[in-house]
Amino acid sequence: MKMKTVVVTDSTAYIPKEIREKLNIHMIPLSVVIGGETYEEEVDITAHQFFDELKRSDRLPTSSQPSSGKFVDLFEKLAKDYDAIISIHLSSGISGTFQGAVTAGSMVENVKVYAYDSEISCMAQGFYAIEAAKMAAEGKAPEEIITRLDEMKASLRAYFMVDDLTNLQRGGRLTSAQAIIGSLLKVKPILHFVDKVIVPFEKIRTRKKAMNRIVELIGEDASKGTPLQASIIHANREEEALEWKKELEQLYPNVDFSISYFGPVIATHLGEGAMGLTWTIK
Repeated sequence: MKMKTVVVTDSTAYIPKEIREKLNIHMIPLSVVIGGETYEEEVDITAHQFFDELKRSDRLPTSSQPSSGKFVDLFEKLAKDYDAIISIHLSSGISGTFQGAVTAGSMVENVKVYAYDSEISCMAQGFYAIEAAKMAAEGKAPEEIITRLDEMKASLRAYFMVDDLTNLQRGGRLTSAQAIIGSLLKVKPILHFVDKVIVPFEKIRTRKKAMNRIVELIGEDASKGTPLQASIIHANREEEALEWKKELEQLYPNVDFSISYFGPVIATHLGEGAMGLTWTIK
C-alpha cells in the first residue's frame, strides 16, 4: 500500500493562497505583534496592511512562532487522511518554529511527521514546499522527497539587502558588531544565510550597486546553461521588483523568474525596502 503524504509549511514561505490550495500545501501561521495587537500573518493581516500599520506605529513590531498546540491540532487533523506529513520551516537559526514541528511530531499518533529545516526563509523555503507537494501528489515516498529537498539545498542560493540594519540588530537576528560596522559606513550589505543564520556576504556602498552585484551572482549560475527557477523578493517595493524582473529576464532567458515578497514576520526584521533574489536548479 502506497503511503499518502501531505506537505505543511509555515506562513514565512509566502506562497500565494491559490498556489497552496492548488498544490494542497497546508500552512501554519507565525504571528506579528504591532501596536499591541497580535495578528497571524497571511490570515489576519496581509503584507500591504502590515506596511500601512508600520507607518502608524511608533514601536517596532515583534514576531512570534506558532505554539506546539497549533501544530498538534493541524497534524492530528491531517492524520485522518494521510500517513506522512512533511513539515518544512524557516531556518531553525532564526526561529523556533522548526523545533515546534519536531515536538508536535513526537506527540501525534497514527502519522509520521518529517520536520524539515529549510535553513532559510521566504520564497526560498517556498521552493522546497512546492517541490515536496508536487512529489507528494505523484505518490512519491517521504524519504524520496526529503532526498530531493537535500539535493535542492545544494544548488539553492539567496541574497538580500536591507535599507537599514536597525531592525535586524534589535531583533537579535544580526550581531551588534556587524550592524555597527554597517551603520558606520552607511553601507548596504548583501546578506545571506550561512549555517542557518543571517550574515553579511559583502559590504556594498549603495542600493544600486548591491542589486547589480546580486545580478552578477545569479549570472554566474545562469551562465552554466542549466535551467533555473528564481524569485525576486521585495518588502513593499512592487514597482521596483517588476522593473528588476524585466531587466533580469532580458539578461538570463534560461531562468524562470517570479515575484514574491517579504511578509509581516520577516519584514519585521528586515524593514521596508528590502530586496532579495533566490534561485535553484529547476
